[in-house]
Amino acid sequence: MHSGLNIKGFNKHQNAVPPSYISPSSVPKNYQHILAFAFAVKEINENPNILPNISLGLHILNSYYTARMTYKATLSLLSARHRFVPNFKCDNQNNLIALIGGCMSEISANMAIISAIHKTPQLTYGSFLPLKGVQSLFPFLYQMVPNEAYQHMGLVRLLQHFRWTWIGLGSVDDDRGDRFLQTMMPLLSIHGICYAFVTRIPKWNYVDEMIDFALQHFESYAKIFEANSSMENPSVFFIYGEPPSFQVLRMLLFAAPLFSLPPLNKVWIVTSHWDFASHSLQKNWDMQAFHGSLSFTVPSSHLLDFHNFIHKLRPLWAKGDGFIQFFWEQAFSCSFKISKGQQEEENSKACTGDEKLEGLPGILFEMDMTGHSYNVYNAVYIVAHALHAIKKSSSRSRRIMQGGELAFPNVQSWQLHSFLRHITFNNSVGDSVHFDDNGELVASFDVTNWWIFPNGSLVRAKVGRLDSQAPLGKELRINDDQILWHPSFNQVLPISVCNDNCYPGYSRKKKEGEKFCCYDCAPCAEGMISKQIDMDACVKCPEDQFPNMDQTQCIPKAVSYLSYKETLGITLAILAISFSFITTSILGIFVKHKDTPIVKANNRTLTYILLVSLLLCFLCSLLFIGQPGKFICLLRQTAFGIMFSVALSSTLAKTITVVLAFMATQPGSRMRKWVGKRMANSIVLSGSFLQAGICSLWLCTFPPFPHMDMHSVTGEMLLECNEGSALMFYCVIGYMGSLAIVSFILAFLARKLPDSFNEAKFITFSMLVFCSVWLTFVPTYLSTKGKYMVAVEIFSILSSNAGLLGCIFFPKCYIIVLRPELNNREQLIRKTK
Repeated sequence: MHSGLNIKGFNKHQNAVPPSYISPSSVPKNYQHILAFAFAVKEINENPNILPNISLGLHILNSYYTARMTYKATLSLLSARHRFVPNFKCDNQNNLIALIGGCMSEISANMAIISAIHKTPQLTYGSFLPLKGVQSLFPFLYQMVPNEAYQHMGLVRLLQHFRWTWIGLGSVDDDRGDRFLQTMMPLLSIHGICYAFVTRIPKWNYVDEMIDFALQHFESYAKIFEANSSMENPSVFFIYGEPPSFQVLRMLLFAAPLFSLPPLNKVWIVTSHWDFASHSLQKNWDMQAFHGSLSFTVPSSHLLDFHNFIHKLRPLWAKGDGFIQFFWEQAFSCSFKISKGQQEEENSKACTGDEKLEGLPGILFEMDMTGHSYNVYNAVYIVAHALHAIKKSSSRSRRIMQGGELAFPNVQSWQLHSFLRHITFNNSVGDSVHFDDNGELVASFDVTNWWIFPNGSLVRAKVGRLDSQAPLGKELRINDDQILWHPSFNQVLPISVCNDNCYPGYSRKKKEGEKFCCYDCAPCAEGMISKQIDMDACVKCPEDQFPNMDQTQCIPKAVSYLSYKETLGITLAILAISFSFITTSILGIFVKHKDTPIVKANNRTLTYILLVSLLLCFLCSLLFIGQPGKFICLLRQTAFGIMFSVALSSTLAKTITVVLAFMATQPGSRMRKWVGKRMANSIVLSGSFLQAGICSLWLCTFPPFPHMDMHSVTGEMLLECNEGSALMFYCVIGYMGSLAIVSFILAFLARKLPDSFNEAKFITFSMLVFCSVWLTFVPTYLSTKGKYMVAVEIFSILSSNAGLLGCIFFPKCYIIVLRPELNNREQLIRKTK
């Protein structure tokens, strides 16, 4: 349908609807567009606030959905009344102001080619081919539907909302379909959505017989059914086309059982151009395949007066309506041309004119105004408001008086453009109506869920909104709870993916030779996680966190060090304190019995130095327990190394003293001058100062420092003292080992010298214990991490110290405390002899 608006003189109630052409293949549902046009003109003509004393008339012609008839109808509107004479008008009563139409893009484009020549405004209420430079090609075209690009992005947002990444794609086989696929296919890929197949719907021009046409092109639709039976069956099928394409698709689904094809259980997604409308011969066909479909529809408001207007509609309500009787016959399957006798003979039904429109199924006619009809209604009001603005402007500027009245009918159609572009008003239901700079209506789309019932009744359920003015990423709002899905999905959200999702803990792995939506799932590597479904790659946790068992999230690592609050730390601390207490007790015993022969026999001063150094060594082990700090790290190894070197130097001095003493007793020996305290003190001082020098060099070059080890132990951050220079650390340990080895060799050689208080054999055992402990320390120390490495070093310190303490001093304490009768000079002399 397309139509023209013209001014009909000055009588407010004058209206005219001339006889029109009608196509036997018209869809009854489209008659509502005509009613919306007539209703809008009627309201305006009865409204004293718009164009007072001016009446609008209208001409409505059918284009037959063919280019030839579209051109002819458009030229008829632009020619003299009842004469087909292009570019010539012989009366002023047929002053065409604007064209409204059509519902399909091809009709609108064909009309625009001619209307542009005459500079006549054209308001298209349906879809329009989104050509580049459309403003320069058709500068007098105004679109009552928002830009189609909004629907493209809306489709992407809809698929993303439901996580549908595997869909079927279909489009009409024409230039419009080509442009859609060229735009949509890259857009889907960018947003991670794949298409299982692309099928082209042959174009039907309403002249061919629909059934024959559908059967001739049946193979074009086979892809839909082939994919339906495959393993990678998409549950969602997006169709791009206009009403003729829907009619052929219905024919296909109707004929599918004849070819033993399975039913299509899909979620159909369509754009605003689509309409679930039927021809009269299709009204008894099942449409359950389309139940639960989703579409973007042009918003419409409920007009109570329009509902009352069509409720009173009768076939003979207006003399000039050339459409109503044919609509009535198609909708109610009756005829006005047969008599009662013919009705019985031809088995036909005669129309009474009293049939009720509200009893028709929604696929044939809807009582509420549809989106396209609402666009027609608003288009008429836009033209009326533009004319009203011209009238007010003319009244203010100048008056051309003819018998006391304004010569308003002389307004030419081209004069409307400057007013149409800037027109803004609220219609009768309060909706704002205005165009943008491109001549497109500023509006949004409704997301509609189609409820189609077996009896043909139709419900448009508004379940969301696509707002073109909303911020990026928030254009689409959907209420999932209001959606009814196809019965095959049992009211469960349909899933349309190429394969099962990769859940958290896994990442997608591309299948060779398949589209990127088809993939395998690979578990995340050690130390990596994936938090979301279908992640392209697992991500690594931050250094201070680690993956949980399922590798779905990062957990903060616990700070780990040998603490006084844990069992291991408490045990080692108790041992250190206990050995310190024992050492102090032994020192006290030796001080108390300092004048006894057993104490004086082995250099009393060295004994005190050895006991004090062992005491400090036991206490040094406490530095290794607790949170490491900068000062503690500097003090740990150096303090222990120096104190233990003092102890080993004292042991070495004791051993050398024993050897020199026995060598000095031999006649003529020159060793007498080396025997004495000076020699022993020199050994202790030199041995200790050499270790102190090594430690000083260590602290001056690469000193130890606190360090947080993030990687050695899973789930823990090891707070430890980094030794700084491993070489210096092992130099300190190696130096102590060399002192111990020398002491062991000398003690071993002097172990059988005749002396009742000879310490050499005890020193031999103590050095044997020391060397055994520290030889096992090195590999154990290197194979452990964190607090257990520290515990190994503490245990080695305590064990080696305890070996020295026990082997050297316990036998002497036994004699001093338990066998004092052996601790006298006479016993010493007798044993010597």
